Amino acid sequence: MPTIAIIGAGPGLGLSIAQRFGREGFTVGLVSRTQKNLDRLVEELGSRGVEAAGYAADATDPAALAGAIAQITERFGAIDVLSFSPSAPDNAALAPVAVTELTLQSVRPQLDFYLGGGLAAAQQVLPAMTGRGSGTILFTTGGTSANPGMMPAFGNIAVGAGALRTYALSLHAAVAGQGVHVAHVPLSVWIGHGGPETQPDTIAEHYWTIYTKGEGDEHPYAAGL
Repeated sequence: MPTIAIIGAGPGLGLSIAQRFGREGFTVGLVSRTQKNLDRLVEELGSRGVEAAGYAADATDPAALAGAIAQITERFGAIDVLSFSPSAPDNAALAPVAVTELTLQSVRPQLDFYLGGGLAAAQQVLPAMTGRGSGTILFTTGGTSANPGMMPAFGNIAVGAGALRTYALSLHAAVAGQGVHVAHVPLSVWIGHGGPETQPDTIAEHYWTIYTKGEGDEHPYAAGL
């Protein structure tokens, strides 16, 4: 059975992506900071017939992230899809800072969070994917990464997420000829706040479509903004 690893798994979009891929026969490896929350997600997925396991790690801790991904591989085998979509709304160091007030100190946590985490995660799966000539890596950020002028109050987030976007697009070009699909997914939506198009299950369909088509370096999703 194929396996998807979801970095930044939570009860919203992460769970919906897990359910969507799980319906297609994927086993699911979940990574987030709190084991208790992961256990709830695993139980929920199990009740829907999806085999899953959760491993706690912070996306800004490369060693812990590498360990969690290694445990997923040990449990389920090769990772076919990596979805990197970190979220830490309660982390004060990641609070929005307006672009006119940016300092290097206020940007660094965002760079560690997005670019550092994305690099660390990709490095754990990319060698195996290129070695066998197949695999998908999906990097998720907010819409400011692709359109930094849309929310000047989120200046530090736009810079950090924009750095991950640049890495994702560059990596896409570098490995496309080796059978690996890397794509960036900028989400311009307040997830769960609005009509059906803002709901996690609807957005998860976008990810399934990106995976099944296996082409293109960037796949924006916008709704309700």
